[in-house]
Amino acid sequence: MKKWLFVLSFLLILQSCKTKKPLLDEEGNVVETKKEDRKPKEANYAIADKIMFFTKTIPPLKFDQIKISSKVDVESGSSVPTLDATIYIENNEKIWSNLTALFFSVARAQATQEGFKAMDRINKNYIDSDYEYLNKLLNVNFIDYNSLQKILMGRTFISINDSKFILSQNTQGFKVVSAYNQKIANDEVEKAREYAITLLYNKEYDLTNVLLQDVLSNDELEISYDNWDTFENLRLPQNVKIIIKGEKTSKILIENTKFDFSKIKTPYTVPNSYQQIEIND
Repeated sequence: MKKWLFVLSFLLILQSCKTKKPLLDEEGNVVETKKEDRKPKEANYAIADKIMFFTKTIPPLKFDQIKISSKVDVESGSSVPTLDATIYIENNEKIWSNLTALFFSVARAQATQEGFKAMDRINKNYIDSDYEYLNKLLNVNFIDYNSLQKILMGRTFISINDSKFILSQNTQGFKVVSAYNQKIANDEVEKAREYAITLLYNKEYDLTNVLLQDVLSNDELEISYDNWDTFENLRLPQNVKIIIKGEKTSKILIENTKFDFSKIKTPYTVPNSYQQIEIND
């Protein structure tokens, strides 16, 4: 897959990002963080008002459209420069994105309820696929349009309830852990996969971290949201970090620079001269 399509595909899995500074030792080397170190250090206790928690964290956002301007960095083992991105979402209908480098459009993508499309203006090729492609990219099996939009907006994109998850609270916020391995699939996936799931929320009920671990493999998907703020009465994350672990590890860092709630045109036309890329396993 060409690098522009690789980056653009990632952009439709997340929304915004400036990572926290890594932990360094005395010699300035990055100290790797173990999984158990990601969890709150304080003791967890029962949530006093579970109804309030679900009321705040489950309902989707109410909006018509939103445009986000971002800076994007991708660490995937290949050299990809920092890119400027425009991501435009029409609620429950369409996600459109455009990538530019040095003021030139290099790639464009569009996701709808029907599937995912992307074109590479540099290499003159394109992708026209269902969501199986994005699921393979993230090493998961549950991505569809609805879950994708929730991920982009920093909303809970996994079905959680009191019977399947253990809810607790500490001074940092809230913690939700799967009581047992969760089987997840969507309409496009024949076989369900099982995950161990942990979700963290801050005191304002904003989602701050999601960790999904495939119990039958080393595949992991971790999404961290940071710097939440209110824009047009909507709570939105300005910063996000996504880590995809499988045979290799890829990271996406996006920093949102501006939110706009006006309508814009979203052209998407693939020239006849472009060659379609076949998606293989």
